[in-house]
Amino acid sequence: MPPAQAIIQILLVEDNEPDVILTQEAFLDAGLPITLHVARDGVEAMQFLRREPPYSGAVRPDVILLDINMPRKNGLEVLADLKADVKLRTIPVVVLTTSQADEDILRSYQSHASSYVVKPVEFSEFHSAIQALGQYMLSTVKLPPRS
Repeated sequence: MPPAQAIIQILLVEDNEPDVILTQEAFLDAGLPITLHVARDGVEAMQFLRREPPYSGAVRPDVILLDINMPRKNGLEVLADLKADVKLRTIPVVVLTTSQADEDILRSYQSHASSYVVKPVEFSEFHSAIQALGQYMLSTVKLPPRS
């Protein structure tokens, strides 16, 4: 387990409130040193990442968990914006979605997603997948330094 100061900042970009709650609970239950920030759609996510009002004091996330199917700006549009922005492109993005469509998977990786994870439908499997993802980010992956 990393030292107490090694709290991972995660931005969850998700419009489905039950999935937001399940993700929060899974990280909390795992006892992982994670701070979870939530953006409810792609427009809000970009405001958060660019520290635009009302997110002027937002932290730079270490990892982004990104849903694809969202209103106003979908996840693939957000991913394209992120990877085109020199200040944001190094943030790892894990696409976390219900879509199993080959086209979505291919487009995500073509847009430089770090990983593509299909959300399990069953509560216990979803819970386990989120906890495993958190553990992976803490103990296996070397994340880029915050800038």
